[in-house]
Amino acid sequence: MSWKSNGEWNNVTTLAFISFCIGMFLESFIFGLESIATNWYVVPKILTSVLLAWAPLWLIVGIGFAGPLSDRIGRRPTFWITMSLYFIGGIGLIFSFNYFLVLIFTALMLFSAGGEMNTIMVATHEIMPQAYRSRAMFFEINFINVGGVALGGLELLTQFSSILIQRLVLGLVILFAVLVLIFTRLRLPESERWIRAKNRVEDVKEKLNKDTLFKLFVTTAIAFSNAAGFGLIVYVLGPYFFSSLTGEIIFVADLSEFFVGLFISFFADKLSRKSLLVWSNAGIVVFTLITYFLIPEWESFLPLFWALLVTINAFTAIQYLTEDTFKGEVWSTIRRGTYTAIARVVSIGLYIPMIFLTASLSLSNYVLFNVGIWGIGLVAAILWYIYG
Repeated sequence: MSWKSNGEWNNVTTLAFISFCIGMFLESFIFGLESIATNWYVVPKILTSVLLAWAPLWLIVGIGFAGPLSDRIGRRPTFWITMSLYFIGGIGLIFSFNYFLVLIFTALMLFSAGGEMNTIMVATHEIMPQAYRSRAMFFEINFINVGGVALGGLELLTQFSSILIQRLVLGLVILFAVLVLIFTRLRLPESERWIRAKNRVEDVKEKLNKDTLFKLFVTTAIAFSNAAGFGLIVYVLGPYFFSSLTGEIIFVADLSEFFVGLFISFFADKLSRKSLLVWSNAGIVVFTLITYFLIPEWESFLPLFWALLVTINAFTAIQYLTEDTFKGEVWSTIRRGTYTAIARVVSIGLYIPMIFLTASLSLSNYVLFNVGIWGIGLVAAILWYIYG
């Protein structure tokens, strides 16, 4: 079964859109789960760092596996592999009665999440009607924020319950989402563009040239600034400095990103990727720098901290939606899965050492370090604006 798009939005397109939104929701939900799990068991700080690094580590393993695989066997079979692993991991999470079982089953789901999101990013560019493609991609990526909001909200609702109840609730959410994926993907066809490209000899002979290397550098640098910059503020800041606020930080950050992302998505087909990348990265750098200079003030007056967090994540929402769309659309069809995976593996992989490098920093140096991370993305965005 293959996709035969006539350029119009139809029932099958709707099912694909729902499927991809739920897939993005799950990726975020499972990725953020590691931060919540740091409060489940009393372990040394180094093991807290290991659990925080566990999410990006297994995410990139899944990306590295599924990217080339989806180019070789197709988008649809890859989806069924990732869904199966989600289901096993969700059941296992419910019965994870110690720290090491949490590591095992979250690793399985994170592996799946990495492959799932990569394939969604690739498939959206290939099967969504051109007139709706950018908006569809922005809306889908924005469901990453829905996943974060749901995770943070459930953590707040269950924070006074037992660990078993919290694991049960989170595990059941994962399993329900997987059932929705199964229902929607039963009718999801293969990408016709992938089928055509697979049969074209000239695509197979595509070489790695200077243009491709430049694209890889820009997409990787911007993606790294988002993965590390967002991760350090939303997922790591809480466990390292404000453990009692971990759930609230995730909830507020993702909620603000969701509303901004929802608004900007309506204009995705009309706005320039280049301009959005430059201005969103610039806004993040400026407000993170302001956060650095105002540390004494917001440490003693928490509403200022929340205001700064919301502002930074408003710009982050625009940057993330744009860079995730951008890094999946600049490649040829037959190499789209592989090159998208390379950019994601390297960028998220570089986030892992950042977790350990910042573990011993003071709060002020931690925030200043984050300014530098976002600065890398700004430089790359400017280079793409000029030369891309």
